[in-house]
This record gives sequence, structure tokens and C-alpha cells, in this order.
Amino acid sequence: MILPKVFDPRLVTIRRGGTLTDADHHLLALWAATCADHVLPLFESACPDDPRPRQAIAAVRAWTRGELAMMESRAAGGHAMGAARDLRGAPRFAAYAAGQAAVTAHVASHDLGAAAYAIKAVRAEHGSDDAGERESSWQRAQLPDRLRTLVLDDQRARNDLCWFVFSSA
Repeated sequence: MILPKVFDPRLVTIRRGGTLTDADHHLLALWAATCADHVLPLFESACPDDPRPRQAIAAVRAWTRGELAMMESRAAGGHAMGAARDLRGAPRFAAYAAGQAAVTAHVASHDLGAAAYAIKAVRAEHGSDDAGERESSWQRAQLPDRLRTLVLDDQRARNDLCWFVFSSA
């Protein structure tokens, strides 16, 4: 479970009583998509004929552009996570990363799920925490400046829920 019992209001949209603007929600979703896309080849090398994780990443990007409804992105995320079901290791975690990215359209806090699963995918592929640290550093380099503090605070707050993959947060 990567979601907290009590949500940080900075990660809850204004219309739901938080302080997260739609523009920042979209930036979080794009960052999550970038994290998932970075490890997508780990899934596609194992399942080259299964388009669901790639479609999920495309769906959340389309949602940020206003081309797709939130519910459609959320559904695509569920399909990507379904692609993970029978897999193990890096391909499974990469599919979950794509699914988490897509459901960020519904709940912004899923952004860390995409990042955490991407780190788990890299760790599984390379068999080392060092590879995960490099992935985490790469992800942080992709963060939009205006979200950096928010995401790093959230990584520290939810590191235990995310398998301690954000150890250097």
C-alpha cells in the first residue's frame, strides 16, 4: 500500500479540499509518466505484444492535455496493473509503475507509486540497491522545480509505505 491513511493537503486538489492546483496535478502526473516510461522497456522486453502499460502512460499524458477523461486514464492504469499480475521481477514492477502513473489522474499521491515501482524494477533488473539509487537520482533530476520540495517531502513522509526505496530523500 503506497497511499497514506491521512493525505497531505498539498497533494489533494483544491476542489477536494486540498491546495493542489490542476496545473501542479498535471505536472505530478507527467513526472509519474516520465518515471514509468523510463523503465517501460523492462516490461516490453518480456511482453512485447502487450500494449497495456504503454497505453496507460499515453493515457495519463493525454489526460494532462485535456484529451482524455480522468476515469479513462484511471481505467488504463488498472489495465496496466492487470498486465503485471502474472509476471515477476522487473517486468512486473515496470507494469505497476505505468499503472500507478495513469491513476495519478485520479489521486495525485499515486505519483510516488510510479516512482517507487520504477525504482523496484531497476533494482530487480540489476540486483542492486546502487541501481535503485541511480534511478532515484535520475527521477529527482526530472522533477519540475516548483514541485521539488513537495515531492521530496512526500518521499520522506511515505518512504516506509514505499518499501524504503527513497532512502536518500
